[in-house]
Amino acid sequence: MKIEIVVYNIESALKAQAGGADRIELCDNPGEGGTTPSAGTIGIIREKLNIQIYVMIRPRGGDFFYSDDEFLSMKKDIETCKHLGVDGVVFGILKADGTIDQARCDELISLALPMKVTCHRAFDMTCDPFEALEACIKIGFERILTAGQQAKAILGVELIAQLIQKSKGRIVIMPGSGVNENTVAEIVSKTKATEIHFSATALRSSEMKYRNADIAGMGSEEGSEFNLRTVDPERVKKIRELAESV
Repeated sequence: MKIEIVVYNIESALKAQAGGADRIELCDNPGEGGTTPSAGTIGIIREKLNIQIYVMIRPRGGDFFYSDDEFLSMKKDIETCKHLGVDGVVFGILKADGTIDQARCDELISLALPMKVTCHRAFDMTCDPFEALEACIKIGFERILTAGQQAKAILGVELIAQLIQKSKGRIVIMPGSGVNENTVAEIVSKTKATEIHFSATALRSSEMKYRNADIAGMGSEEGSEFNLRTVDPERVKKIRELAESV
């Protein structure tokens, strides 16, 4: 069983490795489902980690139908990742009709080589998952991250299992979204997945001693300024243990 941990900062990446992750997916902006992190963050994490690093290539939140300028920015981010020595990149581009944009994805995959490439959950927004599966295989994606076209993978186990069966080893199908201590065993048992993707999220309190009582968090009232997102290494270990016990 291979374990991929999605992380959003340097501390989380280090803790994912400490917990025994095989690979991280490095992103920014968890509130938008992940966008491309800064070159500085990528570079520091590459220096400090000895496990695989895959970087999200997504210029913004929202849909996966991109303008020419957004597509150009994705190309430049892939070139940056290659220069910084990461192992893979993660992206997905759709046409307005809900099909995989094979031409654009193929262009990015060619640019990314020799890095590997994962198709992210843009796959879950396609109009025909089996057509999308064949498109991803044809253009050379290494794997597909999917929740079975549902909000959470536990709700999409039937489709995930069908995708794994139909793929016949031609591509890795990796369940993700809502994979945790309560769901991982059922997901692995029902889908026969060999890779899983999860966050093992934990929050820790800021070490700031001075706190402005008039501002709970930049742009929010939730106190987010002083709740920092990280990864719990013990959760990583526990979820792996449960996945491998099936």
